[in-house]
Amino acid sequence: MSKRNKKAKNHRKNEITKGIFTVLEKEPQKSFNYKQIAAKIGVTDTQERNLLIKRLVQLKETKRIQESSRGNYKTLEDNKTHHEGIVDITGRGNAYIVIEGMEDDVFVQANKINKAFHKDKVEVFIRPRRNGKKLEGEVVKVLERYKNTFVGIVDMQKTFAFVRPTDFRMYTDIFVSQDKLKNAKDGDKVLVEITDWPDDKDSPYGKVTEVLGKPGEHDTEIHSILAEYGLPYEFPGEVQSFADGLDTQIKPEEISKRRDMRDVLTFTIDPKDAKDFDDALSFKILENGNYEIGIHIADVSHYLKEGTVLDEEAYDRATSVYLVDRVVPMLPEVLSNNACSLRPNEEKYTFSAIFELDRKGQIKGQWFGRTIINSNERFSYEEAQHIIESEKGFIPKEVSIRKSEYKVDDEVVEATLTMNRLARDMRAKRMDQGAISFDKVEVRFNLNEKNEPTSVYFKESKDANKLIEEFMLLANRKVAEFIGKQKPIKTFVYRVHDDPDEEKLIALNGIVSRFGHKLNFKDKKSISASLNQLLDDVKGQKEQNLVDTLAIRSMSKAVYTVDNIGHYGLAFDYYTHFTSPIRRYPDVMVHRLLQHYLDGGKSAKAELYQEKCKHSSDMEYLASSAERDSIKYMQIKFMQDHQDEEFVGVISGVTEWGIYVEIIENKCEGMVRIRDIKGDYYIFDNKEYAIVGERTKKTYQLGDEVIVMVKNTDLVKRHLDFTLLGKNE
Repeated sequence: MSKRNKKAKNHRKNEITKGIFTVLEKEPQKSFNYKQIAAKIGVTDTQERNLLIKRLVQLKETKRIQESSRGNYKTLEDNKTHHEGIVDITGRGNAYIVIEGMEDDVFVQANKINKAFHKDKVEVFIRPRRNGKKLEGEVVKVLERYKNTFVGIVDMQKTFAFVRPTDFRMYTDIFVSQDKLKNAKDGDKVLVEITDWPDDKDSPYGKVTEVLGKPGEHDTEIHSILAEYGLPYEFPGEVQSFADGLDTQIKPEEISKRRDMRDVLTFTIDPKDAKDFDDALSFKILENGNYEIGIHIADVSHYLKEGTVLDEEAYDRATSVYLVDRVVPMLPEVLSNNACSLRPNEEKYTFSAIFELDRKGQIKGQWFGRTIINSNERFSYEEAQHIIESEKGFIPKEVSIRKSEYKVDDEVVEATLTMNRLARDMRAKRMDQGAISFDKVEVRFNLNEKNEPTSVYFKESKDANKLIEEFMLLANRKVAEFIGKQKPIKTFVYRVHDDPDEEKLIALNGIVSRFGHKLNFKDKKSISASLNQLLDDVKGQKEQNLVDTLAIRSMSKAVYTVDNIGHYGLAFDYYTHFTSPIRRYPDVMVHRLLQHYLDGGKSAKAELYQEKCKHSSDMEYLASSAERDSIKYMQIKFMQDHQDEEFVGVISGVTEWGIYVEIIENKCEGMVRIRDIKGDYYIFDNKEYAIVGERTKKTYQLGDEVIVMVKNTDLVKRHLDFTLLGKNE
């Protein structure tokens, strides 16, 4: 090696070392893997990544940095006894304090919580660790409340009331004086805000901000679910007025600024009950025999301008919320169901990703920008699936969403079949590159006019669904690549998914081995391949939902960020969300940034967008939690009418207080309490995921088939109790 090359290499090594310390010292409580560090210091090529990995190992071995967990690095731990962390309250009233970058959580007894609530940010004093004992401490003070409002039941006294929170992690009731009850009556379900907690009082003081209704009533319980997560269920008057006053007319001067796609064959494929259509596909055969396929997305950012009350409300919500009986939209109906909905035979403003593909699906050209379209057709997934399966344009009455049979033009049939073939090829290529095929069974309910569940069905993903999915993935990936590969680096909103946690994968392997399955840990691609094999093997088996759920839990959570580390689950180096701006605020940000850069704009402020990304990720988590709770509520409501029936279920969880059982035919999950199991005294065996009879040695183990009956349904606490009748042998 020449002196000049050696000097250049040493210089780059020093630059990378400096970059490592800059990243780690900026956030000393956090751990980072090499991908995250690479993204922060602008390392992109393979040679430099390898140098970065090598340098991290050297710094760890010379004890200049520490490896907090496998592949995750942070600055050296000092001997601090006071730390900041997040409270995680257990069902028994004790807590664990989760401190970022610290491997072990800190246990805090109930009497040492010092008025902290679940998810509060606190300062915790950690006691010196005793040999072999877990870390213990006590909360010194609450630094930041996670929330101040709680859902609870009014317990009226003579001249005041207590509100008993319905969240089992809230260990105290809330004192409310008579003048702050907002006319709530005894037994009402309310939203209460904590206003003060005097040092000499056992209970905090509060005021009722909203009366939700009588416990157990449908609207009361649905509104309670939203209120528990701080999610709104209606738009403020000023926001609604602003939206209603928007000019949504299509203007000639605006059309002239856009690529005109109105004459190109275009159609939408959506669920049969969809009210908003935010994406459309166009198809055209070019003179050279290649295909021009357009992914057209509602141009929400044309109407949603920064700095308006409408934009502030959309940002605060960050996402639409899909509950079992309703959608709580991110945008008012004038946009979501009208101006931005790509309805057939209406001119609409769109933001498009247009690709030229050859017959093998290879991309020969791409274009991104604002367009105008006029959709020719609207299909349901069932109608599109019928075209794919029959290879004909006849739609029978039983499939049709038009209430009668009809015929589709031959060019639409050709477009659908061609795009389906291309989508299959794209999916196969993704799987070959290490993508993971999560097709988890989704529970849906048929509801009557009173929103009562009459039956349960499962949402299936067929070729028509996968066709749309693949082209949406293509647009999302290529938009992210288009910006992400530019030099100098530009701030952008990415959707990232980190590598799975190896400890969780090992635990998953231990569980699935009981069903005769096995994961391969040889390398990253082997893990992906064996996960796909596992998910394929359990399809249609009794353990499918259990294994699907556990596999998803073993994965890292996908989040929004400006630091691109790729998307493990999809096996993409670059990925974003571009395709659903009606229901996701990050997609609106992506549209704005993409147009800004297409116009030659400078890189946006990373700190500002990172803050917006974190808010969007947080709101997505709250929305998905509310959605899960609403499904749980509806499952319990459904089981109320099946009290005298026997069901076959699979043991889906085992704890020291009981076993969870998921009914195979409807996926409703309930609990059998250990104290209710007759004939023996059962002890929890955490290593075997089982409970064992002390006298008979009879075991009930994770994955066992059992027969149960409904013992109790509680819509208010959203709890379902089963009686165990025995094993299904």
